Amino acid sequence: VLYLFCAALTEHKILFLSSSYQRLTDACRALLALMFPLKYSFTYVPILPAQLLEVLSTPTPFIIGVHSIFQSETQELLDVVIADLDGGTVNVPEYVHISLLPEPLLQQTREALSMVLDPELEVADLAFPPSTISASSLKMQDKEIRAVFLRLFAQLLQGYRWCLHIIRIHPEPVIRFHKVR
Repeated sequence: VLYLFCAALTEHKILFLSSSYQRLTDACRALLALMFPLKYSFTYVPILPAQLLEVLSTPTPFIIGVHSIFQSETQELLDVVIADLDGGTVNVPEYVHISLLPEPLLQQTREALSMVLDPELEVADLAFPPSTISASSLKMQDKEIRAVFLRLFAQLLQGYRWCLHIIRIHPEPVIRFHKVR
């Protein structure tokens, strides 16, 4: 999930494959939901019809879902991150470099997601584990996952004001983003 999240943030092409149309739609929508408060502004097609498979060769980034019976047509795509939802794998081609999160944030996010998704795993090696560890309800788990990613965005974007540069030549000041800082 973190690979797909980082691929979407860095504007890569993402293709979901599944034999279930519901799973395709859910996966595409979930990836967009994890990007909140950012908004994905590229091509987004949760279920691509068979007649439009040539869209996968577009040079622009996308998030597209395709039924797995068309998997053979997707084999020649060299710059597309393919997530097989039925097999549970993510294939990143060797020509594609996905920039992951900075290291302290990546490890913190993994640990936080692990605590939400499998709380028993976190305390399995403790000599004296807590007596009550229970998994959250699905609704609460959804909120906890959203909170993990919202906290990640807050940590990533903190201090952005240091990169703003005010130009006071004009009658009204102009704010620019200073890339060097």
